[in-house]
Amino acid sequence: MITMTRRAALVCGFAALLAATAPARAQDLPVLTVAALEGGTVSWELDTITHYGLDAANGFRLEVLPVAGNPAAEVALQGGEAEAIVTDWVWVARMRAAGKDFTFLPYSRAVGGLLVKPQSGIMDLADLKGKKIGIAGGPLDKSWLILRAYARQTYGMDLAAETEQVFGAPPLIMEAALSGEVDAAINFWHFGAKMQARGMETLVSTSDAAAALGLDPETPLLGYVFSEKLEADKPAVVAGLRAASKAAKALLASDDAAFARLRARMKATSDAQYLALVAGYRAGIPVDAPVDPAAADRMLKLMADLGGEELLGPVKALPPGTFLSN
Repeated sequence: MITMTRRAALVCGFAALLAATAPARAQDLPVLTVAALEGGTVSWELDTITHYGLDAANGFRLEVLPVAGNPAAEVALQGGEAEAIVTDWVWVARMRAAGKDFTFLPYSRAVGGLLVKPQSGIMDLADLKGKKIGIAGGPLDKSWLILRAYARQTYGMDLAAETEQVFGAPPLIMEAALSGEVDAAINFWHFGAKMQARGMETLVSTSDAAAALGLDPETPLLGYVFSEKLEADKPAVVAGLRAASKAAKALLASDDAAFARLRARMKATSDAQYLALVAGYRAGIPVDAPVDPAAADRMLKLMADLGGEELLGPVKALPPGTFLSN
C-alpha cells in the first residue's frame, strides 16, 4: 500500500499551491544550472525537485545540463557551463588547494562496500589473498582506499599487493562478480544494490570499515559543489538549493509514490532491484547536521596516505572552506 507522511503531503501540497497560483512568476526566478549524468542517481533528486516545484517554492528555477559522466560535469563547472554539480569533497579539497573557490553542500553518504557471493567461502578480507577483486571506481576509488586501510589495520594485510585488482565500468564489474569472473567486487552504491538484489552479500561495508578506522561514517562523501562566488552573488539561490534538496529527500524518504514515479528512470529490472535501490538511496541520506571538519580531515589524511599525490596532489590537510559554512 502506498503511504505518504503528513510532512510529505505538506511538501506536495505547498508545491501544488505554488504552481497553481503563480505559474508566470517561475519564469522570473533566478536560474541555477546543475550538470548531472543523464539517468544517474542524482537525476532522481533533481527530477523530484522540478516535478514537485520545490525549486520555485524555494525561490529559484532549476535547469539540468545532461553530461556523459563526472569528468564532463567537472569540466562544465570549471568552464562556466554549469553553476553546480554533484561530486565528492575530496575533489573540492584538491581544487581549493589549487586556488579554486569551490565549496561543498552535503548530498549523500552512500558509498557501498565489498560484495561476495554467499557460496564463495570468503568469510573475511584475509580470505581474499590471491583472489581477484573487481573495482568500479579505479585504483583511487574512495571505498577501495578505506578498505585497504581497514585490511592493513585489522589483518596486517596489503590488499593491493596480495590480491589481483580488475578495474572496469560499473556494469562490467557487476556482471564479472555475478558470473564469478572476479571473487569480490567494490561498485558504486546503486550497482551494489542491484548486485545484492541478485544474491550477493556485503562482506565489509565501507561505513563499518570507516568506523573501525576511527573515521565518522556519517561524513557525507558526495555533495552539491559550486563556487563561493555563486554564494556571494546569489545567496538566496544557494539557500534555495539547500532547502529544495532537503525537501526532496524528505519526500523520497517517506513517500513510496514519489519513488514509484521514478521507477522507469531508475532502470530496475525487477521488483527486488527496485526495492534495493530505494532502500540504498534512503540509507544514504545524510544527517541534517554540520559536517565535522576534523572527521573529514582524518579521512582526507588516510586518503593522502594511500592515494598519494595522484589522488590529492599536494593536499595534506583539509583546506578551510571545503564545506559550505556549517
